[in-house]
Amino acid sequence: MSSPALQARTRVTRIAQEAVDKARLTVVPRMRTRAPRVPFVTLVSLVLVGGIVGLLLFNTSMQQASFAASNLEEQADTLAAREQTLRMELDELRNPQRVATEAQQMGMVIPSAPVFLDLKTGKTSGVRTPATRENAIQLLPPAPVKPKVLAPDPTVVQVPATTTEVPPTTTDAKQRATDGTQKQRKNRNR
Repeated sequence: MSSPALQARTRVTRIAQEAVDKARLTVVPRMRTRAPRVPFVTLVSLVLVGGIVGLLLFNTSMQQASFAASNLEEQADTLAAREQTLRMELDELRNPQRVATEAQQMGMVIPSAPVFLDLKTGKTSGVRTPATRENAIQLLPPAPVKPKVLAPDPTVVQVPATTTEVPPTTTDAKQRATDGTQKQRKNRNR
């Protein structure tokens, strides 16, 4: 058998030899590897298509918002005009002259001598007289009378009756038609 020292030495030389074999450099031909083009082209195409679709969707939503805004502005203008019309009608209904005129039409009378009520004491001052239609104050003055020049009397013209003519008979109409065609033939022959 061999000695343990000899075994250790052969073992070390074998490990060293393997390490030296692994450490030797060899020239390896350079291999050019190209990145696959299909995934890159696909990625760029997807980004472009996504961007275009996004722009179209954004443009469409902006157009819809614009239509909605113009529709709301139109409604606001209509409502503002309606509000102004209602305010004018309300002002007309609140007009004191109109209220007084309608009160007179209903039979209320404005007294000629007013009476005042003192709210603190509850007493009246002035002469209390009943108001009648004869002595009431008129709100509207009577309509002015038009001068004779502006309102003349109507002129009446009588037209005499006319006599009615007897319609021609059918034989007279046929005779006239044949005379007319004969005249046309003579004119053509000339």
